[in-house]
Amino acid sequence: MRTRRHLSSSDPVPHESGHRSVLLHESLESLEIQADDIVLDATLGGAGHAKEIAKHLTSKGILIGIDADGAAIKRAEVALKGTKAKVILAEGNFRNLESYLGKHVIPHLDKALFDLGWSQFQLSAGRGFSFLTDEPLLMTYSDSKGDDVLTAGRIVNTWGEESIADIIYGWGEERYSRRIAKAIVEARKLGEIKSASELAQIVSSAVPHFYRKSHLHPATKTFQALRIATNDEMGALKDGLTSAWKSLKSGGRLAVISFHSVEDRVVKHVMRSWVDLGDGKLLFKKPVTPSDAELRENPRARSAKLRCIQKS
Repeated sequence: MRTRRHLSSSDPVPHESGHRSVLLHESLESLEIQADDIVLDATLGGAGHAKEIAKHLTSKGILIGIDADGAAIKRAEVALKGTKAKVILAEGNFRNLESYLGKHVIPHLDKALFDLGWSQFQLSAGRGFSFLTDEPLLMTYSDSKGDDVLTAGRIVNTWGEESIADIIYGWGEERYSRRIAKAIVEARKLGEIKSASELAQIVSSAVPHFYRKSHLHPATKTFQALRIATNDEMGALKDGLTSAWKSLKSGGRLAVISFHSVEDRVVKHVMRSWVDLGDGKLLFKKPVTPSDAELRENPRARSAKLRCIQKS
């Protein structure tokens, strides 16, 4: 068994062909979904996994889908039309999973899937995820607006240099984080940094010439870091996994597809803590990665890792 990779912020805006699910068969195979299961898809995205999950369920089953992006909910409504199982869709963060289950009187979960990769649709959401665009620096997953909503623009334009550097290093694992943070602070003295492409240019000018010739755009790790910080992704991931595990019945399974080392370490650590407590068993010692065939069809899947655990 192997896996997929999400789009990086350097990837172009998706074509009409839409989203391509990664490690689709491997993740469903590891979950062993039964016809009457209550299954959670915590990250609907392009609804690729949800659509396949629904095929395994009968009218006795329940499919619960969550996504912070309202557009993803609408896509899922279309994709899951005619599904035999009961479908419950919730717009919001999966860290609030327990409240959604309580609202719909769901007693437990049998299976849960967290696909942490990007939907291709997110790059064209107009929120500054791609540094190839002049979109505003939002990087928020939801449509929520207001002074209390943290955005990437607020971070780069108002936070201190040291804090920006710490974010870029910690969440992006960017070795030139100090140089980039300094360049951002110097640039904003001349005026507010407003667009994704403007920020990408600032980052590119701050790193050595050879670094700009890498196969990755030099702003990739910085954009990753800002996106994670803006959405508190690692905190939400820990909360979401904990809530799903708490709701999972004995014998239930939880699978997670991650796409970069920062989030994979969180998943690995959380699952290992459950094993050490005697609460669960890993279904495979090493994470599943994409097959050669999948990589040929979808090179962006190269960094994906699938981990799965069964509750005792």
